[in-house]
Formats: sequence, C-alpha cells, structure tokens
Amino acid sequence: MPLDRPATNADTAPLFKPFKLGALELKNRIVMAPMTRAMAPEGVPAQAHADYYQRRAAGNVGLILSEGTVVDRPVSRNEPGIPFFHGDAALAGWKTVIDAVHGAGGRMGPQIWHTGSTSSMSGWEQPGPVESPSGLLAPDTARGNAMTEDDIAATIAAFASAAADAKRLGFDVAELHGAHGYLIDQFFWDGTNTRTDHWGGKTLAERSRFAVEIVKAVRAAVGPDFPILLRLSQWKQQDYSVRLAPTPAEMEAWLTPLADAGVDIFHCSQRRFWEPEFPEIDGEDGLNFAGWAKKLTGKPTISVGSVGLDGDFFGAFAGQGSGNAGIERLLTRMDRDEFDLIAVGRVLLSDPNWAEKIRTGATDELIAFEPAHLQRLT
Repeated sequence: MPLDRPATNADTAPLFKPFKLGALELKNRIVMAPMTRAMAPEGVPAQAHADYYQRRAAGNVGLILSEGTVVDRPVSRNEPGIPFFHGDAALAGWKTVIDAVHGAGGRMGPQIWHTGSTSSMSGWEQPGPVESPSGLLAPDTARGNAMTEDDIAATIAAFASAAADAKRLGFDVAELHGAHGYLIDQFFWDGTNTRTDHWGGKTLAERSRFAVEIVKAVRAAVGPDFPILLRLSQWKQQDYSVRLAPTPAEMEAWLTPLADAGVDIFHCSQRRFWEPEFPEIDGEDGLNFAGWAKKLTGKPTISVGSVGLDGDFFGAFAGQGSGNAGIERLLTRMDRDEFDLIAVGRVLLSDPNWAEKIRTGATDELIAFEPAHLQRLT
C-alpha cells in the first residue's frame, strides 16, 4: 500500500552520483541488498526470478546483489528453496537472470554462500550432516561435523568455482557472504571456531585465514579486474550482541589481510546504518561500520541496515510493517563520503521502483514494506 506521507524533501543527489571502480560503472549509489527468497525448490532459478530482478534494474537500482546462492558442497543450504550456483541447470537459470538485468540496463552480482551449521527456520530437515569449523552452531551448542582439511580445501575450491562461473555467465561482480553467523563467519567467531590448528586461533586475525584463502582462490579464479565484494557483520543470528572487533585496531587486523587478498569492496552489515561503530571514540554521530572499514582499509564500502524503514531487520519476522524513515540521516552520511554505496533491502522487495521514485521526488507513491510481501516473488 502507498505511504500516506512523503518520505523526505531532502536533496537526494548524493544517492545518484555515478560510481566507478575499475571496469565497474554504476549509474548511482543504490544497491539491492541480498534477500533470501527460497523460492527455487530444486535449486534452479526460473523465469520468475529473472523477471523479479529485471524489475529492480528497470526501477533504477545501480547494483543488484542476488539472494544468497550456495556453493557445491553436500549440505550448503539450510532451506529447500535456496538456489544453487553450481550445476548446469542452475547456472543456465542464472544466465537468464543476468541477461534480463542487463537488458534493463542494470548491473548485478550473485551472493555466493554456504550456510554452515545453521538450521532451517521453516523446520526443513537438511539432507545430511552440516559442517562448520568446530561442529558448533553457537557457543556450547553442538550441531553437525567439524570440517576436515579436505572439507576446507574443497569448500575453498567451491567458492572459487562459483565466482569463476559468475564471471563466465556475464555477471558484473561477485559477493562472498561472510556475515550473519553462516560458514565463513563461523570461522571468524571464537564462539564457533575453537580449532587449535591453522584455521583457528586466539585472535580474530588468525581465525580469518579461511576467509583470506577463499578470497585468494576467488581472485585467482576471476583474474585481477573482476570486482570481489565481501559481506561482513559484527552481529550473528545466533547472538545479536556479538562484536567480532571491539576496537578499531582489531578491526584493522581483521580487514587488512582480506583487502590484501583481493577484496575490492566491503559490504558492512549492521542492524541500523545510522548507529556509530565506536561511539566511545568519535561520538554518537561517529562513523558506522562501513565508515570505519573504509577509513581503515582505504577500500570502497557498502553500508546496509534498515534503510528507509521505521523498524529494524528483525521486525519483519515479528509481523511488523515498515514505512520510509531515515532518508535524511542516510543523505547526510553519504554527502560526507562516509561510505560509497548503500544497500536497500525490504523496501525494494515491496517496491521495485523505490529508487526511481526517490530520484524523481515521487515519495508520496512509495510503497511501504509489509510482512506479507516476503511470500511473493514480484
């Protein structure tokens, strides 16, 4: 349903500046955030998926990131409808998607994923033992198997193969999902990585070796010029209060090896983009996660978290609808060049023309997010 009020009268020019990184050219700073739809039961995206993403490209989104799409490992997804990014049928489906997006003038990358030891929210029984660094879902919560050296090597190779396929199919970027308590993030977190070998360690930098090796393998597979994005978060679905890097020094030790390995853009997820990462250092209006990542690494960053919403991410799953608040706060941070791109999630799920409506000032036509919209692919 349309909103009953305009969202903003502010100058939205900072959102619509072009962005260029090497061969990647985006017409604006708006990114469609990855949002799990789980509507590909056999792992194969269909024409409905191509139409869904094409509508967002036609609606003036600068860069589209697909829902999480999983690598070629025995139990790499935690819901039956999550799409694969491997196998002839799934890759043919993704070729249809990227051709449709390009036909509408858009740019797109798949988000490449492994769900680790996480369980299904729908109650689906995964078809075999799940894998993770230490056979843990959360601290002191056992689930599945600890990965062997062979498992780790095969998983690194699977990420590299998926990224190479993304480039071959014509995608513009590839994003690695290293956030939110899934496999890569389970290696980062000391609560789920208790290994005593090369893949563990007391420090976050040591526990980042798995991610570093994935990035290196992906870079080798795609060459020097294909952009690699890495999504990260401090919080986990297992514990929203977790902070992997409680200080800038620890964040720098975490992110710098990843940048050196080949990450071009860090996609920094937080529950609310306007919240400062280290308020004890730079105050309540200080840099957010993406701002600090950019400052510490010199790499471009994407910020994400409740853009255009009255509620936060978790409200959607508690039956709460959301409007289009917070635009002014976003524009202020973008105008001061705190981060380079902003990812938008639920509002784009509900309104494929959100970006164009913001650009043209048609804010009275914006469609508010409603939880029922999660059940459709339109």
